[in-house]
Amino acid sequence: MSQKLQISILDSPSDLKADTWQSFCQKNPFASPDFLQTLHTSTCVAPECGWYAQYLYLQDEQQTPLGLMPLYVKTHSRGEFVFDMAWANAFERHGLAYYPKLVCSIPFTPVTGPRLLANNAQHKRILAEQAIEIAKRMGVSSLHILFPHHDDLNILRECGYMIREDVQFHWHNPGYASFEDFLKQLNYDKRKKIRQDRKKVLAAGVNFRHLRGRDIEPETLDFFISCYQNTYYERGREPYLNREFFHAYLQKCPENVLLVLALKNNQPIACALNIIGDDTVYGRYWGAHEFIPGLHFETCYMQGIEFCIDNKFRYFEGGAQGEHKLARGLLPVTTYSAHWIARKDFAAAIEAFLDAETRQVGKYVDMLSTHSPFRQTNG
Repeated sequence: MSQKLQISILDSPSDLKADTWQSFCQKNPFASPDFLQTLHTSTCVAPECGWYAQYLYLQDEQQTPLGLMPLYVKTHSRGEFVFDMAWANAFERHGLAYYPKLVCSIPFTPVTGPRLLANNAQHKRILAEQAIEIAKRMGVSSLHILFPHHDDLNILRECGYMIREDVQFHWHNPGYASFEDFLKQLNYDKRKKIRQDRKKVLAAGVNFRHLRGRDIEPETLDFFISCYQNTYYERGREPYLNREFFHAYLQKCPENVLLVLALKNNQPIACALNIIGDDTVYGRYWGAHEFIPGLHFETCYMQGIEFCIDNKFRYFEGGAQGEHKLARGLLPVTTYSAHWIARKDFAAAIEAFLDAETRQVGKYVDMLSTHSPFRQTNG
């Protein structure tokens, strides 16, 4: 690295003024200081949770901010959504420690976005290279960059990272005039199924309200939190996020928060929280206190899509995994992660695994494309 540039390590994003990295975020709400700092101040992300912040901060001799990389020392793989347990088990079988490891990510957030937060390729490359140097000095097993932008993959490859592929399902709005206009573009079976599911929810006496920003009362947010927590408790798990996080984030970024509230007999029974970006609505968290057939898909996906159409948003991202989303008009999109493994023997084995896995992901996407929910047009 040029002697004119300096790298430092911050153990909290609060050590850096928000406006010094806001310009690097590319209007992504999750890479913003408001989102990341709230994760920390609410203690959802903290050393006691196995997340040790080691943010890389790049500046010049005049202390002008040039780049940032949200980096964590991790003692587990929870909250990442890129699954490496097989790698950890392989290390353990050979008597080696996989943890701690270094992870560049937005905690608990499987959303593609900027991870090398800089405004030019040179500074991004420096961040990627310096992260590896820090991993070597720390003696960790590996370094993982989760859900980076596709545009940064060449830089990561050139810096020695191996690329892994996965699939999510996203919805695209080409300019639908209405929800009915969207349905008309689906094939008959899919269109019929969505209409039947919506009728079942309506027949159960359920209606929906879309609440955004200052229209969200504290007690309504508390109801959502109870739904969100219930989703985790039903699976025997502790929720990643707490009440303090949701209330603090709503206060900081009210216009980024959309609640889809399901009511039956004027009483709330389910709720989904979406995060609003520049041209994208991100479906993030949901829960319900009553089971009604079709309620999950309607609350989490159809209502989000309808909001996007009504408000001219281009994309709706439905979260990680779930090929059931294909039938609702969400199409497969490739997502990525980048990996550096300290031991060359394990790196070679993982690289061979990734080559085979990438071929399988390609075949999976090809198979999904033959089951498009949209009507086929001639020519």
